[in-house]
Amino acid sequence: MLDRSFLKAGHTPTLLSAFFYFDLSFMVWVILGPLGVAISKSFHLDPAQKGLMVATPLLAGAFLRLVFGVMVDHIGPKLTGVIGQLIVLAGLGLAWFLGVHSYNQVLILACVLGVAGASFAVALPLASRWYPPEHQGLALGIAGAGNSGTALAALFAPSLAKTFGWNNVIGMAALPLLVAFVVYLIFAKDAPNRPAPKRFAEYLGVLKTADAWWLMFLYGVTFGGFSGLASSLTIYFAGEYGLDPVVAGFFTAACVFFGSAVRPVGGAVADRIGGVRTLMSVYALAACALAVASFHQAGPAAALAVILVAMGALGAGNGAVFQLAPQRFRAEIGVITGLVGAMGGVGGFYLATTLGFAKKATGSYQPGFLGFAALALVALAALAALRSHWRARWPQIAGAQAATVRV
Repeated sequence: MLDRSFLKAGHTPTLLSAFFYFDLSFMVWVILGPLGVAISKSFHLDPAQKGLMVATPLLAGAFLRLVFGVMVDHIGPKLTGVIGQLIVLAGLGLAWFLGVHSYNQVLILACVLGVAGASFAVALPLASRWYPPEHQGLALGIAGAGNSGTALAALFAPSLAKTFGWNNVIGMAALPLLVAFVVYLIFAKDAPNRPAPKRFAEYLGVLKTADAWWLMFLYGVTFGGFSGLASSLTIYFAGEYGLDPVVAGFFTAACVFFGSAVRPVGGAVADRIGGVRTLMSVYALAACALAVASFHQAGPAAALAVILVAMGALGAGNGAVFQLAPQRFRAEIGVITGLVGAMGGVGGFYLATTLGFAKKATGSYQPGFLGFAALALVALAALAALRSHWRARWPQIAGAQAATVRV
């Protein structure tokens, strides 16, 4: 995948810095999920409260991605990332120093963690602006693979919470984030071809385009499914299959690592065969896997296998959506990244909360899984209807770069 033309086309230090910043930001964005079992014991939470707790950072991150998307276009991605990282570092430090003493304070912390989730709207434009259209899928796949940070949280947070207490883990999370901040300051650079800032009315103009709404919906399903599951799986494996929280964290980490690892693959495949064709396969596979996951499996190993398939499909889909987005909205990549990324957060909030509410209302996670599987099928049907129109229209919009457009 990393051929010589790709390495010469962009700026590798910025690409890797964007990945590292994104990776560790995502680690803290979803940290309440792996800590959810310990936190729920401290405050005696029911399934709906646990679902809301892990979903709130996703919704806060969704809103803040819009804000950061506008900031990226006005002050540049590097400075926007610096501001975001300082806010998260301060929030983690205060939460550790003052302590978190109630469920309401947990939700306040969850909103602060949403700033880390907004890193998506910074890291992807930071990388994207360095690369030509023919390498967008792979470049954004590598930068976007930073969502593997959710696996780091699942891998380490439960065991650290057992040893040091979950509130101390909140403070510990700031340490690797500080390292990422220093790396980002030294190596990340804004691309020289940064577009001129736009007026606010011009940002709203993107929302008048149907293609923007379709891309938002498509990412709401792929990333929404990925982030919603990443936030919920530790609680799900521990509650549904009786696993120790540490083991449940290992299971979650395996799912997230796999889903993150195939994101660049999804982007690279989309570069070769087109994003639409890649996504149609992704949605079909994800819908099947989520439907199977809705039934109680014979054991935790079987459940892990099914969730791995779902997370792999959704991870590949994340890369494929962002192979499409820069081709249609290259001049507005900052704001479209914010909008599309925001809908991904909304999708994650929807899945995480519906899983919690379904468990509380029916005693089963099945309605939540089946509802999201249905959304994947709707996305598949939409792509089947849009494919011909996009392939005919997008090269015309691209103008001189039409030959590089691969839908």
